[in-house]
Amino acid sequence: MVCLGNICRSPLAEGLLAAKVDPEKVEVTSAGTGGWHVGEQPDPRSIAIAKQKGLDITQQRGRQFKPADFNEFDYIFVMDSSNYSDVIELAESESDKEKVQLILDELFPGENVDVPDPYYGGNDGFEQVYNMLDKACTSIAKRI
Repeated sequence: MVCLGNICRSPLAEGLLAAKVDPEKVEVTSAGTGGWHVGEQPDPRSIAIAKQKGLDITQQRGRQFKPADFNEFDYIFVMDSSNYSDVIELAESESDKEKVQLILDELFPGENVDVPDPYYGGNDGFEQVYNMLDKACTSIAKRI
């Protein structure tokens, strides 16, 4: 799960998908394309909406996406087209690129729908993002 800073959207997506899959079979993590929040907890508003919905994401810490992640993971879900471009730039092969997709393509195939970044908005933006990601992660969990 990849977003810009790894404090709002991708931690929610990580927590949601991890709660929906068998942890013995599927490893879920998140990262940001930027390194501003490496080592930090998710945004307090992400933590709050997750907690409100029964999910604890406080153990997560921000990290930056790196080219080695292409070797570590079978699927790389990005939150928006900007993250998609940034991750694709780091790809070293076509097979790397094939692993990357917009997370909302899971719900809206081929429509290139972005998960809005709630960072500069109010709390309702975090709930909206949570609900979008919950639906997408349910679909992903069924598929993988």
